[in-house]
Amino acid sequence: MIDMGVRDPDEFSAYRWPDWSFWKDQPGRHGAYDRGRVVVAVAMALASLTLIVQAVDIAHGTRSAPLTSLAIGLVACYGVGCLLAPWYGPMALRRGRVAIVAVMFLLGAAPAVLLGKSAYLTDLTYTLSIGLMLLPLRYALLLGLGTVLGQVVWMRLAQGEVAWAQVATLAGVTAALGTVFALNFTIGHLRATREQVRRLAVNEERERVARDMHDVLGHSLSTITVKLGLTRRVLESSGDVAVAVGQVTELENMARTALSDVRATISGYRTLSLDSELAGARMALGAAGVRADLPASTDVVHPELREVFGYVVREAVTNVLRHSDAELCTVRMGPDWVEVSDNGSSTSGPGAGNGLTGLTERLSAVSGTLEHRYAPGGGFHVIARGPAQAIPPTPAQPWRPARATEPPGTERPGTE
Repeated sequence: MIDMGVRDPDEFSAYRWPDWSFWKDQPGRHGAYDRGRVVVAVAMALASLTLIVQAVDIAHGTRSAPLTSLAIGLVACYGVGCLLAPWYGPMALRRGRVAIVAVMFLLGAAPAVLLGKSAYLTDLTYTLSIGLMLLPLRYALLLGLGTVLGQVVWMRLAQGEVAWAQVATLAGVTAALGTVFALNFTIGHLRATREQVRRLAVNEERERVARDMHDVLGHSLSTITVKLGLTRRVLESSGDVAVAVGQVTELENMARTALSDVRATISGYRTLSLDSELAGARMALGAAGVRADLPASTDVVHPELREVFGYVVREAVTNVLRHSDAELCTVRMGPDWVEVSDNGSSTSGPGAGNGLTGLTERLSAVSGTLEHRYAPGGGFHVIARGPAQAIPPTPAQPWRPARATEPPGTERPGTE
């Protein structure tokens, strides 16, 4: 059951702290992320040029020289803060962000308080913009609302009227700069997401190629190894050159076939035939001295499942050659299932290695399942099932052997 009280991490929340982590250096993408940072800094620098007007107005005021100098110094510090805060603030921790906004607010409000001019509070728009950039939206909006109300109340009490043009400037400039930050924030996250998707696609393709190479070369190299051993024994025992030459010829053909499969796999155009896999399994098992009990035809299998079942037969037979001491390997199949079993010892078998994991992924792609287990009396079973409910049933064919169309049970079909 879905917990409705748990918020989706990707869902917008006014309480969430803005995540500017995409500004951090990332391999191969320094330019794109630094560009967004520069855009924000330039936008703030251009907007804060209006502080020059405030400094000039303070300099032409009637206050004492020390107070005027202090106020101009505070405006200068405020201007420097407007440049540094949007550059370093997004990388700061939460307490650091709060401290930056607080210091900026004090620097921006200090000249207005020292000189008693509520109009100077309009320049707090830069602090509010930085607050929108660094703080959760809820708190930034509360800070902005409090500043606007404070300026309105101060004007009403001190002057008896409100200069709505200045209030509108405070709110308008804040909204404009906040929009620039929000757009930069969104674009930055989209770029970061696109980069992540690209990396995932590359990793997925690598896994696919690795799985295909394992499926192609694993079976071929196992068969070649077995036949090389047989050739060596023939030469050592009887010295029958004709038999050895026949084995070497088959090895040459298998090597060429494996090379063609590798080239086709890299090109992405390789197709696999269940009939050819059964024929290859018969030859490989025979070369290893394992008796093969294989179906004579694959017509019973649904066409949509023949390719993936070919991978199942290839991998399961390869595991028998590699890991099993079996004397018999049996393959049975139906319209939407295939079973490969052997009579090896109960302690032999491949376990859940890369091959079986790859088969599970291939079957999942066609909504199928893979089972593998040790039999109680010895031997290892691999059973693959396709989506029977999604494929229309094949009409009954009385002339086929009954054991080739019955789904596999707990016992291996066709054995005592």
